[in-house]
Amino acid sequence: MRLSLDETNAKYVIRGYDSGIIRINDSEYSRSLIISPQTLVENWPVPNIDELEPEHLQPMLELKPEIVILGTGTQLAFPDNALLANAYRHQIGVEIMDTISACRTFNLLASENRH
Repeated sequence: MRLSLDETNAKYVIRGYDSGIIRINDSEYSRSLIISPQTLVENWPVPNIDELEPEHLQPMLELKPEIVILGTGTQLAFPDNALLANAYRHQIGVEIMDTISACRTFNLLASENRH
């Protein structure tokens, strides 16, 4: 699937997703990462949702997002709510989606200059 976005102030835009590869701008990634419109953290050490620990969310929280969209791969999988408690304490919404839906949602929010 190819994704495109007409216009945004975002430094990072997801250009496509296919078979476990996410194309951000002109680079392709096959590992877990954190992306915001202005920041890309390439080496996020969470290979799958089952290995998510509360401390893994800290780099996201430091970006002070309005919302965290957590892509869980090809299948939708929900982490334990206790893992997300710190985000909730900071009044940050968390949405869990399969990765392709997370990519589309990220681009939509970035196009609206949402963080």
